[in-house]
Amino acid sequence: MNQTSSSQQPVQPPVQPFQIAPADPPPRPSGPVRRRLALWDRVKFLVLIAALFGFVVAAAMSDNPIMAFSDALREQVSTSWWLVALFAIEIVRQVHMFIGERSSAYYVFWTDRVFGRFERRLLRFNDWNRYRLSRALKWVVTLAVAAFVYARIRNDSIFNALVTLPGDIWDAVPFVLQLVLFMMLAVGQFVAIFWFLSRGGVDVYFPEDIKTRFTDVWGQDHVLSRVKEVVFHLEKPEEIESRGGYVPGGILLWGPPGTGKTLIAEAVAGETGKPYVFVDPGAFRAMFFGVGVMKVKSLFRKLRKLALRYGGVIVFFDEADTLGNRGQLAGDFGRAAPAGLTDIPVFGPGTPAFGPGGTPVFGPGGLAHSSCNGLAYASHGSRRQLAEAQFVVPGGGGGGQSSFDGTLQALLTEMSGLKKPRGFLNRVVRRALGMRPKPPPKYRIMIMMATNMPQSLDEALLRPGRIDRIYKVGYPSKEGRVRTFQGYLSKVRHDVAPEQVDRLAVMSPYATGASIKDMVNEALIQAIKSGREVVTWPDLLKAKAIKEHGLPDDHEYVERERHSVALHEACHAVVMYRLQKHMAIDMATIERRGDTGGFVAPVPLEDRFVDWRSEVEIDVMTFLASIVGERMFFEGDHTQGVGGDLHAATELVARSIGRHAMGTTLTSRPALASGLGSNPAYSGSSPGYLGGTFVAEVEAKLQELYARTETILEANRREILAVTHALETNKTITGEDVEAIMEGTPGPTVDGRRYHEPDFLSLAEEYHSSAVLAHRGQRVEQLRLPDLTGKAAATPASEGPSAATASA
Repeated sequence: MNQTSSSQQPVQPPVQPFQIAPADPPPRPSGPVRRRLALWDRVKFLVLIAALFGFVVAAAMSDNPIMAFSDALREQVSTSWWLVALFAIEIVRQVHMFIGERSSAYYVFWTDRVFGRFERRLLRFNDWNRYRLSRALKWVVTLAVAAFVYARIRNDSIFNALVTLPGDIWDAVPFVLQLVLFMMLAVGQFVAIFWFLSRGGVDVYFPEDIKTRFTDVWGQDHVLSRVKEVVFHLEKPEEIESRGGYVPGGILLWGPPGTGKTLIAEAVAGETGKPYVFVDPGAFRAMFFGVGVMKVKSLFRKLRKLALRYGGVIVFFDEADTLGNRGQLAGDFGRAAPAGLTDIPVFGPGTPAFGPGGTPVFGPGGLAHSSCNGLAYASHGSRRQLAEAQFVVPGGGGGGQSSFDGTLQALLTEMSGLKKPRGFLNRVVRRALGMRPKPPPKYRIMIMMATNMPQSLDEALLRPGRIDRIYKVGYPSKEGRVRTFQGYLSKVRHDVAPEQVDRLAVMSPYATGASIKDMVNEALIQAIKSGREVVTWPDLLKAKAIKEHGLPDDHEYVERERHSVALHEACHAVVMYRLQKHMAIDMATIERRGDTGGFVAPVPLEDRFVDWRSEVEIDVMTFLASIVGERMFFEGDHTQGVGGDLHAATELVARSIGRHAMGTTLTSRPALASGLGSNPAYSGSSPGYLGGTFVAEVEAKLQELYARTETILEANRREILAVTHALETNKTITGEDVEAIMEGTPGPTVDGRRYHEPDFLSLAEEYHSSAVLAHRGQRVEQLRLPDLTGKAAATPASEGPSAATASA
């Protein structure tokens, strides 16, 4: 008997359950048709009107109990005919929509040939005329409806009701006055408060009021070229919209104060001939919740009207960081910076303010010591690193005020929120006729914002669609500074040669348009004080020194202290002159200015972007020159004035070793600390890399640079004493004078040849020795400062019991 295995048995197809073949769907029209309505959407208005008519019939029967239903029905058909008319109109509308859902030709005829033709004719008017026409029609319809309602109340014809309307109004005056008085007493005080609080903060300048043009903006050509592109698209939007794009509507200008951000916004308004709306965000802060939202809504209503009337409008938010944050620190290291904001230094509370010369200005307890402006010796990049190392707050660096009252949210909504169709007829009547409401007109509103704290702006504000362009308005380049100096000097009478203007631009590397304007104005003041009407080169130099470094205190040192301060600054100047080839000395002074006893101010010779390791080492050696020189000349002793220099040198070395591979390792200390987390084994007090080893490496690097600095100073002892003598004699000397002393050539105010004569070194050493002995408190005859214009004087200054008394 043959048996078939289960694997060889034929597979039977599964039994399919009984299914009914689906019916063919009804054929769809070949062209566009209206979307079909549900049953309830089709009959709801008919049911409502029928219910209203039944209500009025029941009301008539209740007033007259003996009236039959048929009599009441006939009476209400004649008296409430408008309900019957509405019922008939609704039936016609539903029939119209029913046919449009099934007949493409019928739907296209009404939407394209009837209503569409009317729309195309209406679009021949511009947006402003259509707005005015729609407003007039609204008033006509409103008055007509009011007249009809009033006639029904009087149970009279519309004509007779209008004739008696003035008399009825006069009779109702007492009642209206009582009602108005009651309302004023009840809510008038609140209305007045909020109205007054919502006013102000917005200034409108019409095209004829703006005289600023792009030619009035100097030193920011790279920003102007980009802004001009946006202006071109604003004036000719079809160039980009016809190709499927959109016109950029938001620009953020950020950068240091005084660089011309507000001036650029005024120039945009002047070039386009559009109204210019200046907004002070600080005025949007109010003590009552919601006032800021009211102001934002009112502002954008005004902007839309101006945009329709003039074809566009420019709105400028100055100091946008006041309004543009939600109270969170937006400068978080953990988030990616928006495009255009990647090079923003993040500072925490107590951020130093960089002065016109690029030098951070610190308060008490900062990096600057009370007797030496140590940070002035470093390059701009090193000063910036030190400022960040001193004041950075990891995890945030905000600024501005919080915006918990909804003001920022209202601004974000207005800038890019959904805009509903405008007008009752457009939104209600067209939808009732089965037509899509017309979209709102394209408001040509260019939003410009300016801030010097872009890290505090909310990310939602900076996203594309709200702020489409972000431009840094930084310090002008040398060519920009030359152009700016020339522009402001052309407004006054002057006798300044073009090469002097070029030199002044080199001497002012971080000058802004505002600081250059102020410097020229100060030079004019100095000329007027001297009895002249023409600004000269010395006037500009004096104005530059006053504006960048302030006025001296006219403090007189005792002789031994004056000598030590001068020698301190001379050591800085000599090391700077010998080593720093990328910078030049602008001026050296021992005149006191507040807590600063003296300083040597350098200027960069070129506009550069990065610093090299060797240049950072030279900066550190320039810092260390003070303590090396004082110990060398005062037999191992030094003043506390070196504290600021040591602080800055240590900070710079530690930062460069930990971040920029200045030491023997390649490890980035911040990255290592971030990767290790908060493990106490790797804290700063541990003997690990972040603790003792790192401190030892910093100390080793400082000792190495100390030795190199000592070699430089030992080789330039004559030059140090020469610069010291020049500072004691003149108090303030220029960089050209320092060069003349070092090279033995004539300078503007100092003849450097005298310092290279054979007898100078012996005179200087003799005077220095007497100062050292006076510093020790020994009773010696303090020599007077050598007079190099003739024979050196060697007569005693006094015969007092001590050097200190004689100096005093």
